[in-house]
Amino acid sequence: MTKGTPSFGKRHSHTHTLCRRCGERAFHKQKKSCASCGFPSAKMRHFNWAHKTSRRRGLGTGRMKYMKNIPRRAKNGFRAGTTPTPRVRADKK
Repeated sequence: MTKGTPSFGKRHSHTHTLCRRCGERAFHKQKKSCASCGFPSAKMRHFNWAHKTSRRRGLGTGRMKYMKNIPRRAKNGFRAGTTPTPRVRADKK
């Protein structure tokens, strides 16, 4: 068995495939876990030595369909199922 350049030609199998959660090509086929986000664990994989990646994929980097309404709802006390009081129009003079 030779070492070095000739043995690199034998490398044709994929170890990692696309991850369902983060989309990176870091999901290990045999281990069934993502090296990037930690899927299938419930919590996202992140470390304090990787500040840039935390900024890239943290909260506020995506669509935020639910989270962008939170400040407005918090201001009103998270009320639900109520009807607004009718406004009184000012008469024109």
